[in-house]
Amino acid sequence: MELSDEMLTEISYVQISSYRKKVMKSLEGEVKIPSKIAEDSEIRQNHISKVLAELKAHELVECINPEVRKGRLYRLTDKGDEIVKNLE
Repeated sequence: MELSDEMLTEISYVQISSYRKKVMKSLEGEVKIPSKIAEDSEIRQNHISKVLAELKAHELVECINPEVRKGRLYRLTDKGDEIVKNLE
């Protein structure tokens, strides 16, 4: 399958950051809270919220319960899911 230029741009955006890549891989097929993402990807939790914000801005992850303060759940968007499949 040929990837669009937009998809290739997003894939490279994720790949140039090991943190973004690890967070995306951690969320593959899962719904997780940030502390679990931090644990699974071996990234300190204070970095996780920044990475999640970056990925959210690119519409690669979404928060499914933004109204709660603690225990927010994150998952990949359809676009994020497509990109994870194309990561090295």
